[in-house]
Amino acid sequence: MSNLVERKARLIVHGETPYNAETPLVRLRAAYRTPADDFYVRSHGDLPAIAEDGFRLTVNSAVTTVLELSLHDLRSNFPHVVVTATMQCAGNRRADMRAIAPVSGDPWDGGAIGTADWTGVRLADVLREAGIHESADLHAAFESHDTVEGHPYGASIPLAKALAQETLLAFAMNGAPLLPEHGFPLRAVVPGYAGVRSPKWLKRITVQDHPSDNPIQANDYRLYAPDVTAETADPAKGHTINTMPLNAVICEPMRGAELKAGTNRIRGYAISGDRAVVRVDVSGDGGRSWAQALLEHDANAPFAWTFWTIDLNLPAGEHELAVRAWDEAGQTQSADPDDTWNYKGYLCTAWHRVRVCVA
Repeated sequence: MSNLVERKARLIVHGETPYNAETPLVRLRAAYRTPADDFYVRSHGDLPAIAEDGFRLTVNSAVTTVLELSLHDLRSNFPHVVVTATMQCAGNRRADMRAIAPVSGDPWDGGAIGTADWTGVRLADVLREAGIHESADLHAAFESHDTVEGHPYGASIPLAKALAQETLLAFAMNGAPLLPEHGFPLRAVVPGYAGVRSPKWLKRITVQDHPSDNPIQANDYRLYAPDVTAETADPAKGHTINTMPLNAVICEPMRGAELKAGTNRIRGYAISGDRAVVRVDVSGDGGRSWAQALLEHDANAPFAWTFWTIDLNLPAGEHELAVRAWDEAGQTQSADPDDTWNYKGYLCTAWHRVRVCVA
């Protein structure tokens, strides 16, 4: 197994403390399921070291029975489930918004995303074992072992999503135990939602009648209007980011690539939080004309990305490649990052553009 230093060398590191790194786009497009060594890392605080033997997950509050579960308990007492799902940071593609005006946060390109086979148990099975009271007004609040500015990491999801068949407590990724930076020994996997709602290094799950009051949930990961600043932002007026929107990215060729005149292969990914991607359009002239790409998707993975490929005939000169996706509701993406700019740089879903030189 590679060590953390070797894995960091494979990624584009944006920060060491906390450790944040994304996958180079060319490598991201190399495999439908992203190897754990190549998977992006989003951390808000420390990377805790947790011994498997001493690990316990507590499930409490609005439940009949308080559970204290070891990893062995989870593996032995509940059916194992494998879900193929894409994980994505809400700040993915923030660099495109940063090019318009300053934004806060790491300058992610399009590589703060990855797809894996997640193995674990359904969160619903664990919650029902604890005798939860099922109600549309309840929330499942997660608390983790990592600390952020002196407090444990915490976030929550509506109970309906916690009880959905795709939502897991995962202990393996692509058939192997979770790596430390991906949440060993146990993490939540909430497909279709922003990665912030899939906490790593789980410690406690509390079923309660309100969202988590942890600062990560109460104050962060909210979408604001373009006129809101860090000084005027009111979390009560910001939209809580859960389901991720439609997006598409060109992975090959890279920005600034030098290509030969004639047929050139363009490849990338498209993703929509809870809807199917039905079409991907690619332009070789900045959006003046479009052609449809061929799509590749796992029919058994509704919460995983769609790969796309197209061969474009590009004459000599400079070209701006662009991509836009369409979902099953007939929705598509805005043309420019100006349209959805916000000071936090969240949810950049404008056409992805790549300038290349053809000789």
